[in-house]
Amino acid sequence: MVSVENVQKKLCHDCQKEIKTENNGKILNGFELIYDVGGDKIKVFKCKICFEKDKSLRNYQSCEVYSRVCGYLRPVQQWNLGKRKEFAKRKDYKA
Repeated sequence: MVSVENVQKKLCHDCQKEIKTENNGKILNGFELIYDVGGDKIKVFKCKICFEKDKSLRNYQSCEVYSRVCGYLRPVQQWNLGKRKEFAKRKDYKA
């Protein structure tokens, strides 16, 4: 599962091994990969060993989010681009 924690700590997506970087951000023992999943860009890290075994993204499942549009509950991913951008800008109301 791709998590914010793994990306912030720079952990290998497959084996959870720490990815080491230099001060300038250059990765020493792995790769930073950007995958396109349903139009969304997903950034993951893989160590060299896991990357040589399998270059593809496995063990990933995106969460389907529903919200109301025009009185109906619909998956946000099925909305047009304009509505999705509007949804991203929404803020939760806290009473």
